Amino acid sequence: MHPDYERADRWSPQVIGAAIEVHRDKGPGLLESIYHRCLLHELALRGAPVERELSVPITYKDLVFEEQIRLDLLVDRCLVVEIKAVEKLLPIHLAQTLSYMRLLDAPLGLVINFHEPVVKDGIRRLTLRGADQP
Repeated sequence: MHPDYERADRWSPQVIGAAIEVHRDKGPGLLESIYHRCLLHELALRGAPVERELSVPITYKDLVFEEQIRLDLLVDRCLVVEIKAVEKLLPIHLAQTLSYMRLLDAPLGLVINFHEPVVKDGIRRLTLRGADQP
């Protein structure tokens, strides 16, 4: 099991609850940037340690370099949160989140689409392969 899996699993319902609170107040149809700022604030109010837009080490064969990635949110260095405000989540949205999870070695990810009438219908939970296995 990934060493951060249980911690990320504990944060997951708290992030979903925060997203529901933001959606309850703002509803669907706004810009992604508005949901991003509101969710960041809601998580801060709940005491969640959150980072965004990080520099991460990239390794390719014998090349190692730092690169800034435009990650929406990283909760407690173990849960990637990608915020969307789109008509429909596409496979590329999930692939992007999985790529961030691999780069950051984060065992869990949430993709949250605030465009849905009921936000819980727009949430996809992703797990790195084998992260939840003993």
